[in-house]
Amino acid sequence: MTRIRHKSLDCSPGCAVEATLQLIDGKWKGVILYHLLEGTLRFNEIRRRLPNITQRMLTAQLRELEQDGFVLRTVYAEVPPKVEYSLTPRGRTLEPVIMALKKWGDENTGFRRDPESPAKLDEPAADCPVSCVQAGG
Repeated sequence: MTRIRHKSLDCSPGCAVEATLQLIDGKWKGVILYHLLEGTLRFNEIRRRLPNITQRMLTAQLRELEQDGFVLRTVYAEVPPKVEYSLTPRGRTLEPVIMALKKWGDENTGFRRDPESPAKLDEPAADCPVSCVQAGG
C-alpha cells in the first residue's frame, strides 16, 4: 500500500517530525541505515546482519531508501552481478538521529540490560538478537 506523504511541512508544528518518521518508518529501515553507517555493504552482507528479514522485504526497504535519497545502489558489470549499497550524503545526515535512537534504546529498553542495573555499553545482553551482537550492540 502506498504511503501518503506530505507535500509541504506547514500543516502543523509536528508535521516535520511526522514526515521524517515516515521516511525511516518500519521495522527495518533504521536498522539498515545503522549498518550502512559502517560503510558500503553488499546485499547478502546486509541480509546476514538481519537474519530475520526476508529477501523480499530487504529488497523493498532498500528500494524505498534509495528512492528517498538515503542509499546509493551501485551495480558493477560483472558476472555474477555485484551490487553494493552505501549511504548518500543525505543518508549520512541521519547518523546523529540513528545514533540518538540507539543511545536511547541502550538506556531505556530491556534489550541491553536489566532495568535495575546500569547499562554496560560494550557487551550486549544475552537475549540480544544476532544482528545486534554482530553490529556491536
